[in-house]
Amino acid sequence: MTEFSWPKCQVCGTGELLPLSDFGNQGAAVHYKAWVCSNPDCLFNLKIRNGEIHLNQPVNISDGSSPRMR
Repeated sequence: MTEFSWPKCQVCGTGELLPLSDFGNQGAAVHYKAWVCSNPDCLFNLKIRNGEIHLNQPVNISDGSSPRMR
């Protein structure tokens, strides 16, 4: 069995970069749209939006207990 690991964060050196996915305007899945460091003291992130790379955008942390209103 092959062991898999996420890339190390180059900013803090302790966290791993975790991929996040989203859905596009037409509802199609967009895999690996963003990456965020797993270290809560670092939270380095990069996002791809409209073909541009955005670094260290604000990160909203939720415990998932309250529903998101649309």
